[in-house]
Amino acid sequence: MEKNALADVESVGRHSSVPQELQDASVSRSDQRLRELGYKSEFRRDMSLFGVLGISFCAIGILTGMSSAFQTGLFSGGPLGLFWGWNICSLFMLLIALSLAEICSAYPTMGGLYFWVCKMKPETPMLGFCTGWIYSIAMTFTGTSGNLSVALYLASLAEVGQGRTLSRVEVAAIAWGVNVASGIINTIGTKAIGGMSTFNLWWTLGGTFVLVITLLVKAPVKNTAAFVFTDYENFTGWESRGFVVLLGFLQAVYTLEGCETAAQVAEEAKRAEILAPLAVVGSIVGSWLIGLAYMLALLFSVQSIASVQATSYAIPIAQLYYDAVGQKLTLMCLTVVALAQFMAAVTAFTASSRLFYALARDDAFPMKSKYMALNRFQAPYWGVWTSVLIGCIISCAYIGSAVAFNAILSSAAIAVMLSYLQPIIIRVFWPRTSLPDHGPFSLGCWSWAVNFASLLFTVFICVLFVLPTAHPTDALNMNYAIVAIGAVILLVGACWVFWGRLRFTGPVKTVKEEGAPEFEKGEKVGEGM
Repeated sequence: MEKNALADVESVGRHSSVPQELQDASVSRSDQRLRELGYKSEFRRDMSLFGVLGISFCAIGILTGMSSAFQTGLFSGGPLGLFWGWNICSLFMLLIALSLAEICSAYPTMGGLYFWVCKMKPETPMLGFCTGWIYSIAMTFTGTSGNLSVALYLASLAEVGQGRTLSRVEVAAIAWGVNVASGIINTIGTKAIGGMSTFNLWWTLGGTFVLVITLLVKAPVKNTAAFVFTDYENFTGWESRGFVVLLGFLQAVYTLEGCETAAQVAEEAKRAEILAPLAVVGSIVGSWLIGLAYMLALLFSVQSIASVQATSYAIPIAQLYYDAVGQKLTLMCLTVVALAQFMAAVTAFTASSRLFYALARDDAFPMKSKYMALNRFQAPYWGVWTSVLIGCIISCAYIGSAVAFNAILSSAAIAVMLSYLQPIIIRVFWPRTSLPDHGPFSLGCWSWAVNFASLLFTVFICVLFVLPTAHPTDALNMNYAIVAIGAVILLVGACWVFWGRLRFTGPVKTVKEEGAPEFEKGEKVGEGM
């Protein structure tokens, strides 16, 4: 990136020592770019570099994703698959982040993936509509999954601390409470979310340090380097070593999804065309390194993989902690991860509410005036509480069937990757026309190669996500993700056929050229620009 762009980032990051006139100029440049894209500024630009970076860190949730899905890799390939899968997937997720960051720098709006697709392929509004809806559903499901994970961590705390096993109804009730708490925090608005995301950034760094030191110091038996880097485990029933190791890749991809969330707060950030893409890329780089340190500590400290596989705890990682550091320190470790998980879930609802706002602004979502309404805290509260309501409804499925609930939520991970796929496909097959004007963050001559590699990996992961993870397959261990994501695609397709195609023609301007009055319904973005 150009040196002057980096200088701008540094000036924003040190906003406390920068003259107010320069801060106002940065905001004005961001608002001017937003006007050029056809939108008037509706949000206060209160987020600094750490706030925007923290949003992506929150969404990725490196401690939480690694802890919640660690057993997936441990049972599918063991330490060998976990270590090499983490580094390989991190590299390709970084390429995806670079692809998205380049687009984000050119189009820094809260519509994110949805707006990018509309802008790069305006003659096919269906693509943008479906991308926006699929991604909105994915973010809502991701928040719901995170809130249930918080409930499961609390259930594990009760199991470890008091020996009490919570029923599914009790876990679902806690999840409902966490959903409501997420809604309250999001209703307070931008400053609250920005402050929480900044806090989460430091909490993740400090928490990782504490967990790594605790595991390495207190574990009674330290595993050898040969075990950590070469030991192969297989609890899947499949005979192919290569396929089993690939199944372990899902843990890494699941953990690293979410870097694009910085785009959802682009209209609330200073110098969004610089800070948002930096946050997209920086969150993946940071998560790669932090996750690697945490993973190595877990692998050197795990006492018995069979014990983790046979655990009765709500979260299997609790068994690994308990075997390695004992009861009291296990409670501390679970508390660190549970708080990080809560902040990650809050961020998912931040993203979904902003997406509902962006879609409603462009006539791609019903009840436009409601979903565009902002409270006195500058929060799109209708989108926030729609996310909470959906989360509470889906949490009820956990009472009846954990298999059904997991199928619904596993579709979220696939939906995110499918949402990545749309803008990347456009950049690969229409490289010149899709992005005629680059922002400050540009890949230059490497752009097409990075996008092509990202495309191949995304398609590969989407296929891998729906393959059966256990053999022989039965009603209890079948991978129902294919059913769930199929239902999502059918729902979105039906919304387009029966509603969207009659109303949505592309992004809608909320400003006209200089000197012309602003308006609400507007005309298609791109006309007269």
